[in-house]
Amino acid sequence: MKTKPFYQLIFLLILFTTGCSDDDAPVVVETATIDLINNTFPEYQAEIQETLDDLFQSIQDKDADKLISFHVYGPKFTEFINGGLRVGSAENEAAERGLVDAISGFEYDLNDLKIDVYGEVAKVTFHADFRPVIGGETYQNNAQITLLFVRIDGLWKITHEHNSPLNIGAEGKTVL
Repeated sequence: MKTKPFYQLIFLLILFTTGCSDDDAPVVVETATIDLINNTFPEYQAEIQETLDDLFQSIQDKDADKLISFHVYGPKFTEFINGGLRVGSAENEAAERGLVDAISGFEYDLNDLKIDVYGEVAKVTFHADFRPVIGGETYQNNAQITLLFVRIDGLWKITHEHNSPLNIGAEGKTVL
């Protein structure tokens, strides 16, 4: 029967043409390597700068709830302040609310500001020149500040604060 080889030939042609389609080619997935150490993540740096501006504006506006909203309180939140022992969320919130309640004005400069972003985590360091007005008197507070931010749902939140006195001599220079 001559039709059998004809059908076998058609079957083989279909097999070869469908078996060699690009759809069956091995899938190669390329992954991008992100350099967390050397990439500066400028778009995230800008977001963090805006967050800092809003945070300090909330202090000037005496808006404690807004100030608190810049934090991510929970079991991983920590703070060191003025050489004291580590504290957590409750202590930080009480201190932040106490600051806002105590002041009638607040001026500041963030000197030597450095924003280092590591993907969804960022470390912000600066020499603070805080000038709160309390009871009609302006106080001067120079400090070394480190803030650790994490990005949650597109927002940068503080998960750690470290505040230490900055020793400045009479000439305005740092004393070591």
